[in-house]
Amino acid sequence: MGRKTLEPFARRAFKTIILLEVAGVFGAFYLFHKMNSSRDLRSTMNRDLPFVLEAYYKSNELAGVYGIREGDQKAWSAKKS
Repeated sequence: MGRKTLEPFARRAFKTIILLEVAGVFGAFYLFHKMNSSRDLRSTMNRDLPFVLEAYYKSNELAGVYGIREGDQKAWSAKKS
């Protein structure tokens, strides 16, 4: 009696994990692109998921892009007034 190996399961699991990783990278890129082009989306993120907005600001600052946070705060405070 031959022993069943886990190789088919391992291959399937590995492919699934890789697929999920790739989908996550594309999803993050899509979200970054949408946030980069929409102040309204950034306002929604500020209200609902502030940690995501903070990560967006930090990634831009690490890339050398400054002023987005300040521009958003200025626009949002003007809108409230």
